[in-house]
Amino acid sequence: MLVGGYPLCKAPECRWVSAMSGSGRYVQAGRPEARPSWAQAGKSAGPMPGEAPRSWDPVAKALHWGMAALIFAQVGLGWLAVAWPLSPAKLDLFVWHKSFGLLILLLALFRLGWRLSHCAPPLPPHMPRWERRGARASHLFLYVLMFALPVSGWIINSAANIPFKVFWLFPLPDLAAPDKGLEELVKAVHFGLFLCLAGALAMHVSAALRHHFVVRDDVLLRMLPSRGHGS
Repeated sequence: MLVGGYPLCKAPECRWVSAMSGSGRYVQAGRPEARPSWAQAGKSAGPMPGEAPRSWDPVAKALHWGMAALIFAQVGLGWLAVAWPLSPAKLDLFVWHKSFGLLILLLALFRLGWRLSHCAPPLPPHMPRWERRGARASHLFLYVLMFALPVSGWIINSAANIPFKVFWLFPLPDLAAPDKGLEELVKAVHFGLFLCLAGALAMHVSAALRHHFVVRDDVLLRMLPSRGHGS
């Protein structure tokens, strides 16, 4: 539902099959042509009116790479905050970790809204059905984790009854009453979600590299910042 296989929007330009013509253009259902090679796809001209995009738009790319950087930084901050000896520096690390978590939550909400309102480039037509389904499922799982991890951290902070200001600017409202048992339970859930995220990201990166170096299609190229929206 949330991946680049089929557009979620219902605009007329999205109702196109993922077959590609020899020039690299997507064609309407009932008129399939031969799929271009990896090199041809990278040199194709921009989409004609009524065609699905062949690359992610600049906002989607900025959200993808920006959130990726934030998530990897967040993982490091989390581990560092837990391992750091009790001190003012440890408390500061937790403030940064919690604040970035809320920033990721807000960006995930914006990204979901953007994704639902904009067409995505279709998956390559040569991908088998099982791989298409796996891509959709893995992307949906990543979206779930981008929401679940920050919310679970928010619940932990509320249950622990720890005063907290987002980036030292404004207090965060509580999602739960102080409860030591709830705090410990959600801590375990939070860690489990982190392990799921680590596994999902490893699969996501491995799949992208496989498409680029083994299958040699443009799945990775169309998300790179250097590639235009229509190319």
